[in-house]
Amino acid sequence: MKNYESTKIKNIAVAGNYGSGKTTLTEALLYEAGVVDRMGKVADGNTVSDHTAEEIQRKCSVYTSMSFYERDGFKINLIDTPGLIDHEQSMVEGISACGCALITVSGRSGVKVGTHKAYKYAQKMGKPAMFVVTKLDDENANFNNVLTQLKTEFGPTVCPVVVPVIADRKIVSYVNLIEMKAYKYENGKAVETDMPTAEISEKMEYRIDGLIEAVSEAVAETDEELFEKFFSGEAFTQKELIDGIHKGMNDGIITPVTCVSAATMAGIDMLMKEITLLLPVPEENETAADSPAAAQVFKTVADPFVGKMSYIKVMSGTLKSNSELINTATGAAEKIGKLYYLEGKKQIETAEAVCGDLCAAVKLSANTGDTLCDPAAQVTFDKPEFPIPTYRVAVKAASQNDESKISGAINRLLEEDMSLRYEQDPDTLEMILVTLGGLHLDSVVGKLKRDFGVDVVTSTPRVAYKETIRKKVKVQGRHKKQSGGHGQFGDVWIEFEPCISDELVFEERIFGGAVPKNYFPAVEKGLQECVKHGVLAGYPVVGLKAILVDGSYHPVDSSEMAFKTAASIAFRDGIPQAEPMLLEPVGNLTVRVPDENTGDIIGELNKRRGRVMGMTPSEEKGLTDVTAEVPIAEMSDFTLTLRQMTQGRGSFSLERSRFEPLPANLMAKVIAFAKTGEQ
Repeated sequence: MKNYESTKIKNIAVAGNYGSGKTTLTEALLYEAGVVDRMGKVADGNTVSDHTAEEIQRKCSVYTSMSFYERDGFKINLIDTPGLIDHEQSMVEGISACGCALITVSGRSGVKVGTHKAYKYAQKMGKPAMFVVTKLDDENANFNNVLTQLKTEFGPTVCPVVVPVIADRKIVSYVNLIEMKAYKYENGKAVETDMPTAEISEKMEYRIDGLIEAVSEAVAETDEELFEKFFSGEAFTQKELIDGIHKGMNDGIITPVTCVSAATMAGIDMLMKEITLLLPVPEENETAADSPAAAQVFKTVADPFVGKMSYIKVMSGTLKSNSELINTATGAAEKIGKLYYLEGKKQIETAEAVCGDLCAAVKLSANTGDTLCDPAAQVTFDKPEFPIPTYRVAVKAASQNDESKISGAINRLLEEDMSLRYEQDPDTLEMILVTLGGLHLDSVVGKLKRDFGVDVVTSTPRVAYKETIRKKVKVQGRHKKQSGGHGQFGDVWIEFEPCISDELVFEERIFGGAVPKNYFPAVEKGLQECVKHGVLAGYPVVGLKAILVDGSYHPVDSSEMAFKTAASIAFRDGIPQAEPMLLEPVGNLTVRVPDENTGDIIGELNKRRGRVMGMTPSEEKGLTDVTAEVPIAEMSDFTLTLRQMTQGRGSFSLERSRFEPLPANLMAKVIAFAKTGEQ
């Protein structure tokens, strides 16, 4: 393939809600450009984008996929991103690497949570966006309703540039408002109609002159001279409209709307024209092509056969194969071997990639977000902010044979998935896997088995309860054993009382040598071992002060072991008399929900024994932040409940803050579970 200058490269993330037609749109663009000679279907598992075994099985996108086409002297890189909320981190990867987000909206379903998320990330990263209303061949599609919804949800920046003409619930033609021409499609090919504007208006559900006025008004906002021309009532030329929309997109004040039926190819050629004319090239918003080489890894794939594959965006200069760069995140040298352009799973070797282009390399040690650059001109690019996982499960190997492999396999997945956590709970010692949700978890577990041969089982994490006491007691612990020769003798009197401390507080108040000083450490050691497992349910004991006040010893039979045993007897006999109780961990919760869901979430938190502390308007429009204190034991499935309740728009953070007494009516259940493992 030919080499392109950075001014002739465009990077586009195809993003949007699950089921809005992202992969089908990508496939249609590749087919129209002649990259593939037969258009694949998601249902058949033969598209360029959805090429992994998991995606073919699930019939949906799970990972970001790269492809490209060449058209009108441009190289157009496409990144097809998943729309499922459980794979949101892949949407972030794709949008972060691109100069523009092409956000698909189903003509039937309209704006959904994935639409909002794609638009939010594009805005957050300063990327222009274009809405593409898809699936207009569906008999229940309604472009007018979707356009109205887009304007309502995303404001006055929304500006239609291609709209359908509908008669008898069928699309008659598509009108390009920039060219002011109507096209009808025959066998997927556009044919210009000679339909005059007045006739077009009659057939449309909305006034075309109003739409033309809206486009002109949006363009007028981009330039003072254009504003004066608009104010004087003079019509814009086609070039002025194109340049104005292009500038407006870069400035974030225009979000164009176009429409297609990818399944029938209607509108695809027009969309490609808008991509060429309206969308920015990397050099407009990024670093210069003649600077020293610098690049950023925007995605990592852990392949057990190929090894680590890094998807790279060239940020400046030219990235060449068989060169050496510095990883500014680690300070280590990175040897760049072969470079590839990707067309789905197909790899096309290239000697170099210029500023603004996307490529891939294998066997780098760099991770997602790392910057690779010329050692003589070191820079560091900001890493994208990935969604924080909240769905926690305990994980262990299904068989002992896999125990040694599980950590290594999960660490490989951590390299490619920035929204995955794997950590040990310091209290329960369980290994915890934290994901974005149930589907994300299924994907991880499936990949462990399929790609790494590791079978794991998951379960609800154990709750790190504690035990403590409520009153002061004084007890004797006496250990005496005679078995021929030297016996064993230790005798202590210990006062146990509540205190404020996470550790055992030990004191001695012995008078007259009733217990020799050299046995004090043995008494404390015996108690330290005991507080690891309380008498109620075997949980660690906190808030306990033990005072050694009296005792006796035998000059021959006493020993450190005997006094250690005596102390444990005192603990075993004394704590049940001190009104022991269970403490449960409580966390500080902040949950962000749509305004209309605040009542529902408050009711849900009340069910979970939570205490709502307050509500404040969120920094995000239409959302409210609810703060509460909730028992950790009640939050294991909260991620899934919140997602269902808010259709995926809700999010939360939870930090463990302190321990509180467990209500008496729940103690029996917790104790029984601790002893039997059964709920």
